[in-house]
Amino acid sequence: MQEAIEKANTLIEAMGWIRKFRGKTTVIKLGGSLLEDEDARRHILLDIIFMETVGMRPVVVHGGGKAITQELAAAGIEAKFVRGRRVTDPETLKIVRKVLAGDLNRQLTQEIEQLGGRAINLSPDTTNVLFGEKLITEDGVDLGAVGHVTRVDRDVIEGLSYTDQVPVIPSMCVGAQGELYNVNADTAAMAVAEALGAEKLIFLSDVNGVRRDKNDPETIIHSLSPDQARELIASGVIDAGMIPKVEACLQTLDRGVGKVHIIDGRLRHSLLLEIYTTSGVGTEIRK
Repeated sequence: MQEAIEKANTLIEAMGWIRKFRGKTTVIKLGGSLLEDEDARRHILLDIIFMETVGMRPVVVHGGGKAITQELAAAGIEAKFVRGRRVTDPETLKIVRKVLAGDLNRQLTQEIEQLGGRAINLSPDTTNVLFGEKLITEDGVDLGAVGHVTRVDRDVIEGLSYTDQVPVIPSMCVGAQGELYNVNADTAAMAVAEALGAEKLIFLSDVNGVRRDKNDPETIIHSLSPDQARELIASGVIDAGMIPKVEACLQTLDRGVGKVHIIDGRLRHSLLLEIYTTSGVGTEIRK
């Protein structure tokens, strides 16, 4: 009986957050090692189905870097990177399209359906919703078919959300002449969140958030304002690969997104714990 009461208490705690976020859009960026981890991926998708069931409007934007690199290796093509961005020549672009717009996009959509939800894949192979142009780096390096999003078809995405379906979008965009571009998944998710005026943008990562000591998960900082985040960058507490991610979060807040979260997607039901509990499990960056 006590166990049943505790479960009821948990539901009561969640009720306030469920009411607050009912009808609100949350963009979830999924990628990296999480796509390769079958157990973690399943629980993330179950959380997303729960979010939609209680009235939130989740939108999934996914990358697939590891799967692309594996597919390139199988085809005997060397993966090349410049400052963390994949050089995308014509042969690499074929693989990128196969993996992102094809294999992974269909897989995620099908798994959501198999787990009891409703989802639809929005990709250059089905209905494209991301449009953009070639990315020009500051130092003029040619990365090939690498682009950035300049326009999001908001009407299509919102229309599907209103019919209780979860849009699943790969990090690719289409240019003015129909050309395809490979897009960084973080920046694609940012563009979608900004276009939709999302209540939340959630980066599912393999770390539990911003830490005072990057090697100690127990030193996580659960809540940050933009000023506090900039102070931590200036002091060196936030360093290396976390700097561009946090700077991207701050930029997104400036463009209308309510809150940005960085959480560990490997933690079972981390999405639900972050959204529907008072303490949360990751780092929330708020206006």
